[in-house]
Amino acid sequence: MAQAWKCSGLRWSADGPVLVWDSGRRSALTWGKRVAFGVAEGGGRTCVGARGHACPVRAAVPGRSTGARCEECARLDRAHSVAADTFADDPRPYRVYLAWFGPGMVKVGITAEERGSARLLEQGAVCFSWLGTGPLMAARRTEELLRAALGVPDRIPYLDKRAVRAALPETEAERAAEIAELHARAVALGGWPESLVPALCQPVDHARVFGLGGLSAAVGAVGELVAGGAVSGRLVAAAGPDLHLETDAGVVVLDTRLMTGWELVPAGGGEVTVPVRQFKVPPSVQAGLF
Repeated sequence: MAQAWKCSGLRWSADGPVLVWDSGRRSALTWGKRVAFGVAEGGGRTCVGARGHACPVRAAVPGRSTGARCEECARLDRAHSVAADTFADDPRPYRVYLAWFGPGMVKVGITAEERGSARLLEQGAVCFSWLGTGPLMAARRTEELLRAALGVPDRIPYLDKRAVRAALPETEAERAAEIAELHARAVALGGWPESLVPALCQPVDHARVFGLGGLSAAVGAVGELVAGGAVSGRLVAAAGPDLHLETDAGVVVLDTRLMTGWELVPAGGGEVTVPVRQFKVPPSVQAGLF
């Protein structure tokens, strides 16, 4: 019987995307590499735990869940996150940023300065620019100010991000245009916390890092993994947690967060035998494209 592995997710290194396994093993992903694995027969998907601790009851979790956590572990994990606003005395400096995912898709967010651009790579931001740096609560207040004043959200659905990756503007200047315009409006606003130091607009483009040049539109996205199913395809692009895999049926997107919690085994076939949802362009994107 083939040895089973458990995936702990996709990470972004200086050299590109890497799949990390619970054993500590890391699998570097390069364009053109075949990604192929099967889901162990007879098993189910179990909770991955929280904050480095295993789920005490090894609870079953749904195949479509991107968090792969039971209700209790999800609560514990969120209670220790920056997004929960439970650590107002965090002494680390934080950065406020604007991130662009496609035409009309800009969000504002914050990340610890020590993390660099890792958060932007993890979200699949095609282009971004820093807005300023300061204490956590100053960064949080600035984020809220910009959301209200500029009408930009703090979250963009992955469905929307995936829908436009194959139809992005061709040049870095075009991709940075919305970021530059919103950055100028943001720094002109009053009410910024005095402890937040504004940053110049210096857009960083990830299109080449993600392999988006010449990307074919996806025909579908893996909806969930199932016991006994398999995924196989040639890696043509990656952004955030998503792998764009070229298969016999066309490009299929695999959200690697769906891999966590399953026992995975090697697979040599060339087919995708797990449920795939037909790719749909959101109405908001459709209106912008046509």
